[in-house]
Amino acid sequence: MKLLVVEDDPDLRRQLVTSLSGRGYTVEETGDGEEALYLGREFPYDLAIVDLGLPSLSGVDVIRRWRAEDKEFPILILTARGDWQDKVEGLEAGADDYLVKPFHMEELAARINALLRRAAGHAKPKLSFGPLTIDTVGRVVHRNGEVVSLTSFEYRTFEYLVLNAGKTISKTELTEHLYHQDYDRDSNVLEVFVRRLRQKLDPDQDLQPITTVRGLGYRFDLPVDSDSK
Repeated sequence: MKLLVVEDDPDLRRQLVTSLSGRGYTVEETGDGEEALYLGREFPYDLAIVDLGLPSLSGVDVIRRWRAEDKEFPILILTARGDWQDKVEGLEAGADDYLVKPFHMEELAARINALLRRAAGHAKPKLSFGPLTIDTVGRVVHRNGEVVSLTSFEYRTFEYLVLNAGKTISKTELTEHLYHQDYDRDSNVLEVFVRRLRQKLDPDQDLQPITTVRGLGYRFDLPVDSDSK
């Protein structure tokens, strides 16, 4: 999952990027409102974290303009202000949730996880697809109750496909949501990783959870168990 962090305090921004990168997210950053507006317009993000007090363009204005241009990724606002009206203004501009500074990184991570699940139509952190279960909080996958050993990249690939189940995801889109903008995008490398992921998830080839749609990309096809939605 690719996140955009918009925070003008360089120390806090660095902490956010370090913490979220350590949790397996691909994170891009800026401390400027105008640049944030541009990035949100031009690049695909799964979620944005936006401070309300920004130079050049306020966080509220950035959010309002994104929403006016039909940018639908979830937005979590950060504010050090105690006035409830600021929070209301941010939410009315189109934000989905808020945190007041100072906050614990664990709470931020939990809010992010909840927003990403909600955007994908899931309320619970653990999703089951027959013998496969993914825990989006613990970031672990089980098959028939046994942990499937995945690399960080393999987990992120699987999570993205699961949260977009039923949709065909192009190799370009998958790469854009897993890597930084300047990553050397080699589709052959992506194919190797997806093949390895298939082998780990489906060693007996009886599930076939990931379908290759020739010329278009990949699609996760297993239906979610009704009690894990």
